[in-house]
Order: sequence, then C-alpha cells, then structure tokens
Amino acid sequence: MPEVRAVGRYIRIAPRKARLVADLVRGKDVEEALAILQVTNKKAAPIIAKIIKSAVANAIDKGGFDIDNLYIKRIFVDEGPRLKRFQPSYGGRVNLRLKRYSHITVILDERL
Repeated sequence: MPEVRAVGRYIRIAPRKARLVADLVRGKDVEEALAILQVTNKKAAPIIAKIIKSAVANAIDKGGFDIDNLYIKRIFVDEGPRLKRFQPSYGGRVNLRLKRYSHITVILDERL
C-alpha cells in the first residue's frame, strides 16, 4: 500500500534541534506521537505536530487509509539554506552568524 507524506520546507529552526524532537516520535502511532509532542518543551514540537497533522489530512484526502492504524514510518530533517548575518564585535570586528533553516519530511503508513 502506498504511503502518505507531508513536507514542511524553509522552517526557521536549526536542523540539529529539530532532529532531537523528530527522534522522539519516529516509529510511533500518530495519536501517541501527537500526545508526546504536546508535552515536549521544545520549539520544534508544535512545528512537527503541525506537519504530522498535515500528513494525516493528506491520508484522509487520498482515501483508503484507516486513520486509527497510521504510524510514522519515516521522519527526517534536512538542512535548508542558511542566512548569513553579521554581528558587531569588539575592536571593530565582525562575527558571522548563520541562521539555519530546515526541511522536515514526515511519511506515514498503515500498520497491518
């Protein structure tokens, strides 16, 4: 059976921080994953929850899926572009700050 996916692109959070939250829900049922994300105190938690809900909505639109049996088959966080910003430093110097973006992909499948 084909899987359903949802992708969040150009999300303004560092991939390293988002991967910490993604690791919490990998392989879990959708309801259990959303419950975990609701009590997780990280900036990425509501972002990933929104993408999971989007994937569930895609499953409903596609049809042929039992929503109660959906689980997170794969979830991964790729690095997006980086914004380069400069911050003044002492002695007339400049420090480079990288503002990192993430692309978060969630793939759901049905448990048999």
